[in-house]
Amino acid sequence: MGENPAKDHYAQLNQGEENEMEIFGYKTQGCRKALCIAGYILSCGVLLLLFYWKPEWDVWANCIRCSLEEADIVLLRTTDEFRIYSRKTVTWISVSALIKSKLDYPATAEEDSIFSKAVMKPSLQVKSIQVQKIRYVWNIYAKQFQKVGALEDHLTCSAIHAKFGSGLTCNERNVRRVICGPNTIDVPVIPIWKLLIKEVLNPFYVFQLFSVCLWFAEDYMEYATAIIIMSLLSIFLTVYDLRQQSVRLHRLVESHNNIMVTVCRNKEGFQELESHHLVPGDMLVLKEDKTLLPCDAILISGQCIVNESMLTGESIPVTKTHLPQADNFKPWRMHCAEDYKKHVLFCGTEVIQTKADDRGVVKAVVLRTGFNTAKGDLIRSILYPKPMNFRLYRDALRFLMCLIAFAAIGMIYTVCVFALNGEEAGEVVKKALDVITIAVPPALPAALTTGIIYTQRRLKKKGIFCISPQRINMCGQLNLICFDKTGTLTEDGLDLWGLLPCERNCFQDIHSFPADHSLPWGPVFRAMVVCHSLIVLEGKIQGDPLDVKMFEATNWVIDDSSEHQTEGQGSTHATVVRPGPKASSAPVEGVTILHQFPFSSALQRMSVIAMEIGGEPQVFTKGAPEMVAMLCRAETVPSNFESKLLLYTAQGFRVIGLACKSLQSGKQSTDLTREEVESDLTFLGLLIMENRLKRETKPVLEELNAARIRSVMVTGDNIQTAVTVARNAGMISPMNRVILVEANKTPGSFSASITWKPLEVNKTEDYRNLEDDSQTERRIRLALGSGRYHFAMSGKSYQIVAQHFRHLLPKLLLNGTVFARMSPGQKSSLVEEFQKLDYFVGMCGDGANDCGALKVAHAGISLSEQEASVASPFTSRTPSIACVPELIREGRAALVTSFCMFKYMALYSTIQYLGVLLLYWQLNAFGNYQFLFQDLAITTVIGVTMSFTGAYPKLVPYRPPSQLISPPLLLSVVLNILFSLSMQIFGFVVVQQQPWYSKTDIHSACLSMNNSSSSLGLHEMRDEAQGQTDNGYKSYENTTVWLLSTINCLIVALVFSKGKPFRQPIYRNYVFILVLIGQLGICLFLVFADIDDLYSKMDLVCTPTTWRISIVIMLAVTLAVSFLVEEAVIENRPLWLLLKKTFRYHSKSHYKRLQRVLEQDSAWPPLHETFFSDSVAISVEGSMGGHSNPTFDSNENAL
Repeated sequence: MGENPAKDHYAQLNQGEENEMEIFGYKTQGCRKALCIAGYILSCGVLLLLFYWKPEWDVWANCIRCSLEEADIVLLRTTDEFRIYSRKTVTWISVSALIKSKLDYPATAEEDSIFSKAVMKPSLQVKSIQVQKIRYVWNIYAKQFQKVGALEDHLTCSAIHAKFGSGLTCNERNVRRVICGPNTIDVPVIPIWKLLIKEVLNPFYVFQLFSVCLWFAEDYMEYATAIIIMSLLSIFLTVYDLRQQSVRLHRLVESHNNIMVTVCRNKEGFQELESHHLVPGDMLVLKEDKTLLPCDAILISGQCIVNESMLTGESIPVTKTHLPQADNFKPWRMHCAEDYKKHVLFCGTEVIQTKADDRGVVKAVVLRTGFNTAKGDLIRSILYPKPMNFRLYRDALRFLMCLIAFAAIGMIYTVCVFALNGEEAGEVVKKALDVITIAVPPALPAALTTGIIYTQRRLKKKGIFCISPQRINMCGQLNLICFDKTGTLTEDGLDLWGLLPCERNCFQDIHSFPADHSLPWGPVFRAMVVCHSLIVLEGKIQGDPLDVKMFEATNWVIDDSSEHQTEGQGSTHATVVRPGPKASSAPVEGVTILHQFPFSSALQRMSVIAMEIGGEPQVFTKGAPEMVAMLCRAETVPSNFESKLLLYTAQGFRVIGLACKSLQSGKQSTDLTREEVESDLTFLGLLIMENRLKRETKPVLEELNAARIRSVMVTGDNIQTAVTVARNAGMISPMNRVILVEANKTPGSFSASITWKPLEVNKTEDYRNLEDDSQTERRIRLALGSGRYHFAMSGKSYQIVAQHFRHLLPKLLLNGTVFARMSPGQKSSLVEEFQKLDYFVGMCGDGANDCGALKVAHAGISLSEQEASVASPFTSRTPSIACVPELIREGRAALVTSFCMFKYMALYSTIQYLGVLLLYWQLNAFGNYQFLFQDLAITTVIGVTMSFTGAYPKLVPYRPPSQLISPPLLLSVVLNILFSLSMQIFGFVVVQQQPWYSKTDIHSACLSMNNSSSSLGLHEMRDEAQGQTDNGYKSYENTTVWLLSTINCLIVALVFSKGKPFRQPIYRNYVFILVLIGQLGICLFLVFADIDDLYSKMDLVCTPTTWRISIVIMLAVTLAVSFLVEEAVIENRPLWLLLKKTFRYHSKSHYKRLQRVLEQDSAWPPLHETFFSDSVAISVEGSMGGHSNPTFDSNENAL
């Protein structure tokens, strides 16, 4: 299999997407298959099990390589670091029944469509594979597998209107239906027997089965039965949990699978049918009443208002407009740039309201069906979660491998000892295999899971829900948190603070809110009345909080009741606003909103075309002041615009720009493009809104800062407002300097420039007018020299830096604190760039436009009312960032618990392993009840209760180790193994030196103390009784070694139970302490009690009291030494830091290395300098906006 893949044998599936895979073609060969079947039979199914775990071995053994065109089996491999293989069988779909004659053939679809390129002639069959619920068909011409179930990306806006505007023919629909499959997001409830088999075939349970069989063969019934009961309980709980998830997911999607819809058929008119019959290209007719969307569709006529909370977690109604009929050659998505989402209705969202235009009904073309839709993509991300790359899990496997290697040495030793002493071959094999079950603890995975389960329960009590438990340990490593601003750091609602009107390019007096006198009627008032996307739903005004506040300040009302006849416009459903009872007198009856261009985060603005009843149509625009000013005629913008804007943004206000212009009444509003409407505007003024910090924000950020966890702000707001909020919140301390990084594309060329400018806090003039005096320069340099500076940049600059100055990006991210005007795709990209620098990144947002970033981050925390947002692994019910330190605390505690558990399980198995190997030297071993006591009464109980320890309330300024194989941890394990080995060998050897010791007479010790004849008689009677029950385990060595090893397990449990600084002190875990005291009491009772029946059952023998005291002294010494070493060496942080310094050990993290380099670089950052890039820009395809829901999130590449 080591050959280089031939070109036609190998290809890539979903190239450039998140679920990119490599695909290899194979053909089944008869003789190979026959040999494999023989192998299955001869190996009693072991080979089959191996192939189940390793599908690639199955394919390599059964098949021969061939081109993908000839393949009947394909092997898929993920392109990430995990390289996970899966095997798929190629299936054939026949379309011959649908294509009766040659004449029908072109009607199957347009020539350039995948539906015509996939049908093989003359057999009229389509070759397909299904991967993660998505169907791919073989494109005969392109010689590759292509996704079906979606319209082609290359279609232009005009092509969509022309080809699908009148619907598909019956024949086209039938062919598409057969090739694409039904339009359902089908998540069947998995049968219990399937879940059971899958769980039982887990390698861990297979190893347990092997262990149990071995124990039964050795009559070790009790523990074998206990392990079976525990395993069955564990399997039952897992299967029950998986079944519940399956049922929940099934219920979540089944409601959308069968909805009655109306479609328009070419030459056949309107038809009612069930939604699972829909195919890409179908023409959907949307009714006026509320409907759930069963697919993704492009709106091609009319307007809709939808609730997208299922996808975003935000229940603000969103306005959708129809796709323009642009006559150019750009694919529709490229033409609409980031705004393409404004024309797409997503599956699973609810249409609240439809507004028909003069062309009649509201129509949409089906864009994607089934699992290709936005909702299907979300469901697939739940069904096939991305594996988490966390060192702990990789180290755990390495650790197990070490234990297996350890066991192999023991096996060789066992075989040698027993074979040389002439034992039976069967016994030798049993004893040798026994060593594996002792050295590799079968209870390890269960013990590790308990810690996570307890943490999850603690988080739930604090209102934090988790849908991805394996990420809890990752939270313990977080060292950088990205925060959204609005609704996360600041209050969700904005309060209207003031209005700064502008007349004849001069700002007028500010109008403060709430004011005694109401606003006078005029263009600014008209803009506030109509420039919004509000709707009335069940008698309540709903929409963006900013729009609601602005509209409420006017005291007008929305009349959304009837259709309005507008001159020359035909009968259309338009929104009318009228003066309310409290409104000041206005010279008009009302204003009609004719058309909307909804808010776009890419364009940073929204516009409406409105008309006073009986008046002329006008355009009103509102958005980011800088953006609105650019669209206005220069003579209407005040000369002091930038200084005024700076004055308010520097105080942390949210500032909105307003503008308007008149339209000629001749042209229909629906035919105007956005570019035509949003040009040559008249500047009207600035709307100033107050966005207060949440009460918890500052203390939480201070706590994170004290714990050396970096905070970064990622917002869609103005850069100056963001910097001010960052200063007020304590992200940027008063002593630190802020440097604005501005990158611009050079007009008329492919190159770009980048400039560094210090941002002045106390200045209200334009921040481009920088001070020149040397004192300030010296002060800035001083701040820079000590590393106390922060970069602030906008989304536009970030995009240009990522494209043209890729080498500077890591340096900028190292001190970047404020990222403003960021689009959703840029947020995701930023998180990924931080991860490339080896930061463990947390993202905290309100779940709306942060979906992508929340999924990409190591720990995404959504502040949402819903119990669990599908957008992120963690959801906090209380909308405050106080959950962030809480989650980090619990994550750190869970991580430390995992390490403690690992160390304890490794030591327990090693202690038992060493004890058994020592006794094997004398052809002896522990008895069944001795094993049972250690395994069940000691370890299982400790394993369950050790994880109860909660998190320490204070966050310390360093993180717990992230690696199992770190020097302190390894040293701790190795030293404790040595202490245990020394103590056991010492006990084993010294007992043989005792005067009362006898190899053959196991009653000599107690006999030598009682020389009277009566006790001799007693001894004889005891001897007879013993002779009947003696199973060959009883000896002085056995008693000594077993007692030492059993109590040693308790010592190790106590020593390894870490308290501060990451977990609460151990005495706060009352259950664990009580358990340890109880176990120690029982053990000491076994040491000193001389009860014949008990000793006989436990295979112990009577020893003199002096020896029993010696055993206790040995254990006390071991406890003291072990505890001292753990506290003075292993947990001594200053000592390890000194060692690091002495040996010049530096962190290998990318960001740490970069920090050290920049500390030496006196020229960084280059203030007041401008750099120019080469004319060649680096393509950021794929690297910008890496998010989990490509069908829903913004596509930066389209810009």
